[in-house]
Amino acid sequence: MAQLPPGIRFITSFSRDQWYRAFIFSLTFLLYASFHLSRKPISIVKGELHKHCSASHEVEVNSYQEYAAQIQPVKKPSNISQCGWEPFDKNNYKQLLGALDYSFLCAYAIGMYLSGIIGERLPIRYYLTVGMLASGLFTAMFGLGYFYNIHNLWFYIMAQIANGLVQTTGWPSVVTCIGNWFGKGRRGLIMGIWNSHTSVGNILGSLIAAYWVSTCWGLSFVMPGVIIAVMGIVCFLFLIEHPKDISCSCTPSSSSKTFLNGTSRFRVQMPILNAKETNKPQDPEMQHLLIDSENCSVSLNSSTVVTGEGRHGTSAISFLGALRIPGVIEFSLCLLFAKLVSYTFLFWLPLYITNVEHLDARRAGDLSTLFDVGGIFGGILAGLISDRLEKRASTCGMMLLLAAPTLYMFSAVSKMGLEATVVMLLISGALVNGPYALITTAVSADLGTHKSLKGNARALSTVTAIIDGTGSVGAALGPLLAGLISPSGWNNVFYMLMVADACALLFLLRLIQKELRCYADHTLFKEH
Repeated sequence: MAQLPPGIRFITSFSRDQWYRAFIFSLTFLLYASFHLSRKPISIVKGELHKHCSASHEVEVNSYQEYAAQIQPVKKPSNISQCGWEPFDKNNYKQLLGALDYSFLCAYAIGMYLSGIIGERLPIRYYLTVGMLASGLFTAMFGLGYFYNIHNLWFYIMAQIANGLVQTTGWPSVVTCIGNWFGKGRRGLIMGIWNSHTSVGNILGSLIAAYWVSTCWGLSFVMPGVIIAVMGIVCFLFLIEHPKDISCSCTPSSSSKTFLNGTSRFRVQMPILNAKETNKPQDPEMQHLLIDSENCSVSLNSSTVVTGEGRHGTSAISFLGALRIPGVIEFSLCLLFAKLVSYTFLFWLPLYITNVEHLDARRAGDLSTLFDVGGIFGGILAGLISDRLEKRASTCGMMLLLAAPTLYMFSAVSKMGLEATVVMLLISGALVNGPYALITTAVSADLGTHKSLKGNARALSTVTAIIDGTGSVGAALGPLLAGLISPSGWNNVFYMLMVADACALLFLLRLIQKELRCYADHTLFKEH
C-alpha cells in the first residue's frame, strides 16, 4: 500500500472539529479586519483634504493662473483647491476634521450599547451580513463626494454617523461567535492572535487608501467599501454561528462541554472526580475552567450543572444585570481611556507624521502602519502573559504603566529623525494596543461567561457591547480632544494621552489588588 502524500497526512492529522474551528477563526478574523479596513481611510485622506499652503504660494499660483488665462482659456476644475478640498481648506480644518471623527465615533459609541442587546436576539449571520453591506454603502458614500463634487460638510458628517451606527453590528457578533467555538483554556493567547485582525485591517486600509490618496482620494473610500460589502456576502454564505449547528464540540475537552449562545443550549454535567483523578495532571483547558476566580479556590469535588433550554427559551440578560457582573464596570471604564489613546493614534497619527516629518500623505500613511504592526505583537504578548499568570487586570496594568512614559519619549524622539520615529512607533503600538486588545477580547469573553450567569451565555453579546461601547465613548473623545488641543502644539496632545493612560490604570487598581491578594493566598496555601 502506497504511503500517503505529506499534504494529505497533514490534513488527516486534524479532526473534523479542529478544521471547522480553524475555519471559523480565519473567517471571523477576515470579517472584522474588513471593518477596520473601512475605518482607516479617513485618517489617510486628512492630509489631502487639507494641504499646507502659504499665502505667498497662493499669490504665486494666482499670478500664474492669470498669466495662463491670457495665453489660453483654462478652466480650473471646481473640485480642486490649492489648500485642499472645500470646506476643509480653511484655517479651522483641524476642528472640521475632528468633527468627522467625532461624528463616527459618537454614533458608534451610542449604537454599541443597543447593538449587543439587539444582536443577542437575532441570528448572528443575518445581523452581521446586513451590517457589513450597509457599512460598505456608507463608506463608499463618503468617497462619492469626490466624484460628485460635493462640498457640503453635513454630507460627510451624515455619512460618518450612518457608518458609525451600522459598524456596531460587527464586534458583538464576531466575539460571540468566536466565544462559541473556543473554550476558556488558552483564551488570552488565542484571542490575542485573533485580535490582530484590528491591526491587519488598519494596515491594509492604510495601504489601500494611500495608493489612491494623492490621485483620486474618492477611491480611498470606495474600494474599502466594496471590500467590506463583498465580505458581508461571504459572511452570509459561510459563517457558522455555533458548533452545535453542525454537530461539533465547542471545546477540545471531552469531560466537559458547555455550549454558549447557539441554535440551542442543553444540560451539561461535569463528573465528580475521585481522589485518583484529582492527582492526575489536568489538561490546561480544564485547569482554567476549574479555577474559581472569585474565591481563589479550585473546586474539584463538586458537580456543576449548567441548566439549559433552547436558545429561544433562555431569557436574555438585562443591561443592569450585565453591569452587576463583577469586573464589568472596572474594565469598561479602563477601556474608555485605553481606547481614547488608541483611537487618537488611529485617526491623527498620519497627520502628525505629515507635520513632524514633513512627508506627503501617502508616505505618512505607509509609515503609520508600523504602529499597528507593534499592536499585533502587543496583543499577542498581552494574551500570552495573561494566560501564563492567569491575571488579566495585572497584565493590563503593567502595560499601561509602561505606556505613559513611552508616549512621552515618542513625542520627544519623533522629532529627532525618521529612524527614531520607526522604533517608537513599534514600541508605542505594542504598549497602547496590548491592554485594549486584551480587554475587548479575552476579558470580555471571560466576563460574558462568568460563573454568576449560571450558564446563560446569551449575556456574552451584551457584556461585550457594554465594555466596547463604553470604550467607544473614549474613542469618540480622543480624536475630538486631539483636534481641539493640537493647534496649541502636539506636545499637549501627548500630555492628554498620558493622563488618559494613568486614568485607565487607576480604574484597574482594585482588580489588580484582588489578583495579587489571591496569588498571595494561593501561594500560602501551597506552602502549608
